[in-house]
Amino acid sequence: MSCDKELQPHRDAIDNIDAQILNLLNQRATHAHKIGELKGTGVVYRPDREAAVLNRLRKLNDGPLSDTAVVRLFREVMSECLALERPLSICYLGPEGTFTHLAALKHFGHAAQTTACATIDEAFRMVEARQADYLVAPVENSTEGAIGRTLDLLVSTSLNVCGEVVMRIHHNLLRKIANMEGIQKIYAHPQALAQCHEWLNKNLSQAQRIPVSSNAQGALLATEDESSVAIASSLAAERYQLQQIAFNIEDEPNNTTRFLVLGQQNPNSTGKDKTSLVVGAPNRAGSVHRLLQAFSDYGVSMTKLESRPAKNMLWEYVFFIDIEGHQQDENVAKSLNVLEEQASFVKRLGSYPASYL
Repeated sequence: MSCDKELQPHRDAIDNIDAQILNLLNQRATHAHKIGELKGTGVVYRPDREAAVLNRLRKLNDGPLSDTAVVRLFREVMSECLALERPLSICYLGPEGTFTHLAALKHFGHAAQTTACATIDEAFRMVEARQADYLVAPVENSTEGAIGRTLDLLVSTSLNVCGEVVMRIHHNLLRKIANMEGIQKIYAHPQALAQCHEWLNKNLSQAQRIPVSSNAQGALLATEDESSVAIASSLAAERYQLQQIAFNIEDEPNNTTRFLVLGQQNPNSTGKDKTSLVVGAPNRAGSVHRLLQAFSDYGVSMTKLESRPAKNMLWEYVFFIDIEGHQQDENVAKSLNVLEEQASFVKRLGSYPASYL
């Protein structure tokens, strides 16, 4: 009884604060709705504006909530407010429950209308045809490297990279029944099987490993047979009503995947941006070194350099480059002008707010 008396003032304070939060959220939503009316049929979502809001909130945060928690909460608030103007339509590599689906929800919030696509190609086509606003596609994993199909599509697409999502990947073992006995088959995407290789050797060495198109597809197959399991996300467990019988089975605890957000927009500079490029180098000695020298000369930091075979010429390569900064920044603009004079071709994929975990 005495404990309840001590708790009651805190409970009363929380009830009062909740009422204030609700009132303020509805005030925010009202202003968002008015902004939507003033914009009319213009652009609803501005990645640079959202990044500026989230960065400001992180600076204002004194805890005890973490910056990550604050960002997650306010993304959902902004997602709901944007939906009052017009719900965003987002394509991703399906089916439901993939890590790309999780990345889409992390970036756009749960109020966005997400559409699962059978292939990354289909997601690109949907947005290029303006049948959806944005797509989210995986581009690289910290342990397994680049996603080749995404890189190939970036070369030819008319879309702009307007955001990125960096997400820790935690693999779980899912099954219809809640035990580890009698497991004969393991369904997962080939990358997930590779990322959990040592754990599987130690714990399920006798089970057959069957690669499938996505982890969510593996989860769906695991619903059909009690002797099978899937490696997939917690979201897949929820969507397909499976038990999580082992958690975080990835071999590398910092296993991280980077996703790109593509659409029709070109975000403005936020002060904390990245720029992505595709560059062709002349086929002569030292050409790549000379191209990269432009970044060094203007103090531009390069964060990624990935080669990929060119599809139109045998033994020719293109280079995918990420640099820090926005193409509107003076030093970046100068370095890109020099680069374009020396390279056989340069495609600016886009400048966009840099992600943070």
